[in-house]
Amino acid sequence: MSTPPSPTAVGPIRVPAGTTAQQALKEAGVPLKGADAAVVVRDLATGELRDLAWTPDADAEVDAVAASSADGRAVIRHSTAHVLAQAVQELFPGTRLGIGPPVENGFYYDFDPERPFTPEDLQALEKKMTEIVRAGQHFSRREISNADAQAELVHEPYKLELIGLKGGAGEAAEGADVEVGGAQLTMYDNLDPRSGERVWTDLCRGPHLPRTSGIPAFSLTRSAAAYWRGSEKNPQLQRVYGTAWESKDAHKAYLEHLAEAERRDHRRLGAELDLFSFPDEIGSGLVVFHPKGGVVKREMEDYVRARHIEEGFDYVGTPHISKGGLFETSGHLPYYADTMFPPMELENAEYYLKAMNCPMHNLIFRSRGRSYRELPLRFFEFGTVYRYEKSGVVHGLTRVRGLTQDDSHSYVTPEQAPGEIRHLLAFVLGLLRDFGLDDYYLELSTRGDDPAKQGKFIGSDEEWAVATAVLEEAAKETGLELVPDPGGAAFYGPKISVQARDAIGRTWQMSTIQYDFNQPARFGLEYTSADGGRQQPVMIHSAKFGSIERFFGVLTEHYAGAFPAWLAPVQAVGIPVTDEQVPYLHDIGLRLRQRGLRFELDDSDDRMQKKIRTASKQKVPFVLIAGATDAEAGAVSFRYRDGSQRNGIPVDTAVAEIAAWVAARSNADPTAENTAASG
Repeated sequence: MSTPPSPTAVGPIRVPAGTTAQQALKEAGVPLKGADAAVVVRDLATGELRDLAWTPDADAEVDAVAASSADGRAVIRHSTAHVLAQAVQELFPGTRLGIGPPVENGFYYDFDPERPFTPEDLQALEKKMTEIVRAGQHFSRREISNADAQAELVHEPYKLELIGLKGGAGEAAEGADVEVGGAQLTMYDNLDPRSGERVWTDLCRGPHLPRTSGIPAFSLTRSAAAYWRGSEKNPQLQRVYGTAWESKDAHKAYLEHLAEAERRDHRRLGAELDLFSFPDEIGSGLVVFHPKGGVVKREMEDYVRARHIEEGFDYVGTPHISKGGLFETSGHLPYYADTMFPPMELENAEYYLKAMNCPMHNLIFRSRGRSYRELPLRFFEFGTVYRYEKSGVVHGLTRVRGLTQDDSHSYVTPEQAPGEIRHLLAFVLGLLRDFGLDDYYLELSTRGDDPAKQGKFIGSDEEWAVATAVLEEAAKETGLELVPDPGGAAFYGPKISVQARDAIGRTWQMSTIQYDFNQPARFGLEYTSADGGRQQPVMIHSAKFGSIERFFGVLTEHYAGAFPAWLAPVQAVGIPVTDEQVPYLHDIGLRLRQRGLRFELDDSDDRMQKKIRTASKQKVPFVLIAGATDAEAGAVSFRYRDGSQRNGIPVDTAVAEIAAWVAARSNADPTAENTAASG
């Protein structure tokens, strides 16, 4: 029995006029069930996705879109979002609908219910959705006039606002699933498969699966408050999130991934390991580091400070506030005013908490005459900046309102710029590897070609072309994957960002390198060239960690709190079998501390096994256990995070092995096997 071909393996398929896309696919042997099934088609003439029930007026060529493809998954999730909305209105009559788009790994739908949803409500909704899926209702598309839409949606004010029929401008919210701007409006009806009667309807541009039973696997994940159209000036709605997949196996794998991500959540680990906290008394998005977190932060800072000095950077320092005129000169204020904290009135002048360090570094460059012989001139600081992120997007250490950047700026001649960018790329990639992040690709953010976005950029076309070419060439020389990001550049120039994957495959934006030809001109920066003339330098921004807080959070999740021994807040714990071994382990601790190692002695009243569990929960790399026999022999038992153990290790050997492992800055986890081998 032959295996049906994958939809992606089949070339363009002809759909005769008057024939449904589904019939054409069936005749071509394309599977219509299973994880590799075709769920919609792409009209090759227009590039649009079409329902399988689509019947073209003239012969058309289409490509089948598989359920397991990105577009196929989006269709599955969009259809599941509509099933959710139907379930909500059946269980909670009178609830008004917002928007329900597919998003990465899932979907959401916004609702205006009489009261917020509870976890029990989500369980009930999931049960009702399962009933709707099993019923196999048909998704049926129909076109509708504005007048009919207004009559049919009289009880759906948010939908009417989206299409400009209720005091709105007809501008769709991000993720909206309706067409605006004069396009043909369409409704999707859910039809009873037996009677053909409409059981529910929604305004939507589609496309959808043929039937609700085509949704293979789904679950609801959470609910949260969300402002209508993302504006705090609008009503607060209830957003329900869910996920849907092309197969039960894919769904199960994703839920396991979510569970692992939850176990690694740096906010939870930060509390469990006593690393940091976010006191309400200080304010949202503002972190305080506890002593153990302070150790990790200090190790990070010491490392990156030393590396900057090795790479030819001069350490500088700048204040936390400045007169607003500085940010007007730099050009930041018009672009970043919404994300800067409100100004303070001081001595008849407006002062701002700084949101970026570069303008102050420009003033250091400009403080005296500069010669070409000084270039590249590199400034670096741990600059704490403040950005007014909305409370809805603040997230632990990875999205904060106060962050410390390992910020640097290189001032170079135009001829030196390519070499400096290569130098910075080698620096940042080496730094990430040193911290155990060695799976990454590069993203090149440019001005792009979208006319609607060009107003956010300054500088000439020629300047942008030169800067982009320099960054692109340097990025390609690394041999890494280079992903384009059109329109994602800063207002003053293009940038390269390093996108690193963590231990469970999630991608994080880490280091950035930005080419700036605007600020040197705005600040009148000059250097004396070899011929005695005055020339304008190129300014290159780079942040290696990005921000210390964000990098800390990413590392915590990457290692699931089990930091490498060189970075761990506590590198070794001493556990006595009885109180009689406390002095013995205390002396061993002194020897470790003399080697610069971080040691704690657990001399609490807890039983030995509980002390071992405590050390394990605190993810300490080395546990030194000593009983009477060990003390007599001048030895200890080594216990490691993975539960392996070596007994009767001479103290001199134990101290030397721990010191050597830490000095090697290995990111591997020490075990009985690899420490014995290295010893």
